[in-house]
Amino acid sequence: MKALVLREAGGKVAGAIEEVAESQLPAGDVTVAVQYSTLNYKDGLVLSGLGRLVRQYPHVPGIDFVGTVEASDSPHWKKGDAVILTGWRVGETHWGGYAQKARVKGEWLVALPPNLTPQRAMAIGTAGLTAMLAVMALERHGLTPGRGEILVTGAAGGLGGVATAILAKLGYSVAASTGRAETHDYLRSLGATSIIDRASIATPSGKPLDPERWAGSVDSVGGSTLTTILPQMKYRGAVASCGLAGGTKLETTVIPFLLRGVSILGIDSVTCPTAERTQAWSRLTRELPAARLDTMSRIAGLGDLLRLGPDILAGRIRGRVVVDVNR
Repeated sequence: MKALVLREAGGKVAGAIEEVAESQLPAGDVTVAVQYSTLNYKDGLVLSGLGRLVRQYPHVPGIDFVGTVEASDSPHWKKGDAVILTGWRVGETHWGGYAQKARVKGEWLVALPPNLTPQRAMAIGTAGLTAMLAVMALERHGLTPGRGEILVTGAAGGLGGVATAILAKLGYSVAASTGRAETHDYLRSLGATSIIDRASIATPSGKPLDPERWAGSVDSVGGSTLTTILPQMKYRGAVASCGLAGGTKLETTVIPFLLRGVSILGIDSVTCPTAERTQAWSRLTRELPAARLDTMSRIAGLGDLLRLGPDILAGRIRGRVVVDVNR
């Protein structure tokens, strides 16, 4: 089988397309013939050898994949089942989806919804699943369209784009934050009602509270951006925190939490319970317009990933990249 294999030498990580024997696949009770994978921010880190996400080489990256069960010793899956994998540290501590075959634990898989094509499933991928989980968390917190404007940071990226499209479909007024002027028309096509220059929310005011502005937020940036928007939240507003593209450090005060009842909702898609994953995938098929999903995605091959990895880390990728592992 063909795979993108990362190897480490002299403290540097390099990758190449190689022929790999199926016997080299890691332990697991389900073998999947992979059709598509995708490119996420975490994949960019792994491809570049950053973040110490991978501790053992050689390694096959790719934190997502969709495909067909080829062999199974799991009671949950049989040969021919169409399945999706996201998370569970596959592509980090376990060989992932940048290959024509993968072997994983059956409990890590979910069924491909019958009305979702494999290509669109990976146009969604971890980024889109995380966006849906963020929206669901905001809803559980009590957010409704009538509460006011919702801020989506990093909106031109995959997670932000899916969040924008979902929220718009649900009737929310969406403020999409980006630093790329060339994406403004694209974001409006996804349903954004206003565009926010990311520079305007990148530097905290230094005040414990700013004028109330946002009823909720899906934040994929973190760092100083999250520090900036917390004092801007409306009373009982909430931020679904689901990314760290702008950094991991958060410097703030307790005042927004004590005086306005603001909440930070942590979003974890890696070990999210299967029942919640299944619910999120079901909602994605209903509440993410297929036409909008298609406009935000493009196809690449395994051989393109070493070039695209640095691009996604630098914020040069718009929307979603679907990886055809057989291309």
